[in-house]
Amino acid sequence: MFKNLQILLFSALILVTNQVISAEQANYKVENIKDNVYRFSAGHYHSAFMIVDNQALVTDPINSDAAKYLKSYIKKTFNAEIKFMLYSHSHVDHAMGGNELIDNNTTVVAHQFAADDLKLNKVPTALPDLTFTDTLKVDLGDSYVQLKYYGPNNGRGNVSMRFMPANVLYVVDWIVLGRMPYKNLIGYDINGMLHSTKAVLNEPAFAAFIGGHADTGNRDDVVSYLHYIQDLHTAVRDGMLKGKNLATLQKEISLPKYSHLKMYQQWLPLNIEGVYNNLVEMGYFNFRSDINAQF
Repeated sequence: MFKNLQILLFSALILVTNQVISAEQANYKVENIKDNVYRFSAGHYHSAFMIVDNQALVTDPINSDAAKYLKSYIKKTFNAEIKFMLYSHSHVDHAMGGNELIDNNTTVVAHQFAADDLKLNKVPTALPDLTFTDTLKVDLGDSYVQLKYYGPNNGRGNVSMRFMPANVLYVVDWIVLGRMPYKNLIGYDINGMLHSTKAVLNEPAFAAFIGGHADTGNRDDVVSYLHYIQDLHTAVRDGMLKGKNLATLQKEISLPKYSHLKMYQQWLPLNIEGVYNNLVEMGYFNFRSDINAQF
């Protein structure tokens, strides 16, 4: 009887363990976006990768567990080694776990500012071997990724990545489709976001868009996102110029044309707070003699 109880308990443990593993893996998803370009999802985080023959170019590792899963998936599905790993920027919620994703001969790439931050902050991840300041082309067989830095926008050294010839654009944090920007916009430079997004839209059109969060989309979706950021910025700025404080702005500002965005009700007041704080901290609105408001 005792032996049967042991077997029963062991079987139950195996079942629970398998359920935990299945639940973890259920949070991971790989989608083919276009041609040889894929989106990897780990919960509400996304990265992009590209396969050419038996080689892979990957982007943000996200975290150690996600990195382990993606590396195993690429090996099993494509029998490919990781040739390049590209960081989008320095924020640790995207950059952690790089050591788990790379192979022995992987070249790790980042903008110089992102590389400096990862090193100075002693982030537990793979440090870049190759850095750049403006643009960089990373070749993988007959495909390549064009990286470009537009200036401050979110985090340090945050760049766009255009996967060619599929013409898929990958941007993390400073463009978000189908959902409100994150809460009170911590880490954002609002003017920089506007500048960077306009710059992307002034370049040749892209066929598809992958973001570090939320939805995939196309150029029209990015235009709609830009309109939201512009309207939000204008409403908060103009209210501040009229002497209104944060509480008043949060009560009065409503942008109903964007109510279809996920988290609209919950995050609009926080988005307003984020722009308000950004204009105080970056624009020094609290030092302006032409604004009669309590900060």
